[in-house]
Amino acid sequence: MTHDHDVVLRPTDAQRQAALNPPPGRNGGDLVVETLQGLGATTVFGLPGQHALGMFDALRRSSLSYVGLRVENNTGFAADAYGRITGEVAPLLLSTGPGALTSLAALQEAAAGSSPVLAIGSQIPVAGLGGGRHGYLHELRDQQASFRDIVKSVHTVRTASQIPSAIAEAWESALTAPHGPVWVEIPQDVLLAETTLPVVTAMDATPDEVVPRPELTAVAADLLSRAERPAIIAGGGVVRSDASGKLLALAELVNAPVVTTFGGKGAFPWEHPLSLQSWLEDRYTTDFLEDADVLLVIGSGLGELSSNYHTFKPRGRVIQIEADAGKLESNHPALGIHADARLALSALLETIDGPREDASTPERVRTVLSKVKDRIAAQELTLEQQVLASVREALPDAAPSFWDMTILAYWAWSAFDARRPNTMHSAQGAGGLGYGFPAALGAAAADPTKPVLAVSGDGGAMYSIAELASAKQHDLPVTWLIVDDGGYGILREYMSDAFGEPTATELSRPDFVALAESFGVPGVRTTPEALKDDLAKALAEPGPSVVVLPAVLRMFEPTHL
Repeated sequence: MTHDHDVVLRPTDAQRQAALNPPPGRNGGDLVVETLQGLGATTVFGLPGQHALGMFDALRRSSLSYVGLRVENNTGFAADAYGRITGEVAPLLLSTGPGALTSLAALQEAAAGSSPVLAIGSQIPVAGLGGGRHGYLHELRDQQASFRDIVKSVHTVRTASQIPSAIAEAWESALTAPHGPVWVEIPQDVLLAETTLPVVTAMDATPDEVVPRPELTAVAADLLSRAERPAIIAGGGVVRSDASGKLLALAELVNAPVVTTFGGKGAFPWEHPLSLQSWLEDRYTTDFLEDADVLLVIGSGLGELSSNYHTFKPRGRVIQIEADAGKLESNHPALGIHADARLALSALLETIDGPREDASTPERVRTVLSKVKDRIAAQELTLEQQVLASVREALPDAAPSFWDMTILAYWAWSAFDARRPNTMHSAQGAGGLGYGFPAALGAAAADPTKPVLAVSGDGGAMYSIAELASAKQHDLPVTWLIVDDGGYGILREYMSDAFGEPTATELSRPDFVALAESFGVPGVRTTPEALKDDLAKALAEPGPSVVVLPAVLRMFEPTHL
């Protein structure tokens, strides 16, 4: 009798001969790149450093495409975007100490945004490990400790034979729902040491699916079938699991209005009769959701930005479907279902009795959106709405956009029609500056056939100026829109509102057009009236470009205070 777990995969004669006669001149770095190739990687991001040179030299002997940026944090943002756009693991090669630590903010964003970044960092030689003070360049007492609070998992290597297994385990961890960044650490001498181990061939690191428990699906289906005023909040998990079609089918089946979170932009058609769009920072939307007798929250933890800054207090039953078990009921009591959004929606569609008829639902949706529109209109924010509309008109529907932490992005979270799933991304997960442009470069590396838009303020742009060189070197089709308001605009508003005047928010900055052109990147200074045409022209041209809009934008009034 043969059991599945007893099956042994025997090598073919050709595989046996190749294993017995590995090519000469290979080292630990070759095992790294061979393993990545065996797992299916085609592109790696990185920035070389002394202890990591074994990996980078091995790239030369591989078929992997290498995309190098100028700052480790920016390189991490690029890998993050590659992972979001493709849904595949994005390898990120880093050096020790300062090189590794400079990536931490990017890995925090990848964790918050559930992006599968596989960071492989070097270490000082094995003899220096263990916490002693040996005086190696870049030495840290415990480098892994700096990553444990950020990444999903940490994997350490101390010998060459451990490299393939460690990377495969990390790969599987990164792709297990919820996706996220992982850290692999390999000492310098292990990377440089010659190896006679066989060449790494195809490897399997397929993660297990996170399937909903059927008894919980049955309860959720019953609640939704009997609901009188159901509503749905769709988060980033819907986008990441490619579940937008199933979300639409479920919403129509139970006749439930849908709000998408800022991380879930594009998960539901913007102009659909059931679409409440993304006005989460609005009391009219909050009140509507609180009034739902059954609220389905799928792919969201209902954090600060998704709950109108924790002023949202649901009165009905909450069903929360979430692949991150730690987010289940973390903010509100609920029927918590630990599952991938796509699998959970499939199970609900198969279980719910329907359709649920209610002719009044579209009118209730229109009423809320009308109230929101009137509230914004009363604040005389014509310039802001004009600028955002110009960006939407200039940007092709299929072109991805990446937004830094800037006032125009804050508007876009609520008011921008992403039109398609997985096309609008921002740094709202961790909230760090400098995300937009390097992330756009990563997306362009994933698919150079589409133009990509990056949006930054002048403050955030200064974090990424060095990457103009990367954009030019790799000839990536990224158009960078810089809204120049002379400082940290949103912080200026926050401080003025809270303290009467701002401090440390005003900035001296360069001539961004001249600076771009010094890198060989074409630039143009535009106006609100010319923005649509100038942006459309830049997006239509091959290669990188910069569009600078001098403008002081204001935020709409909050409703949570």
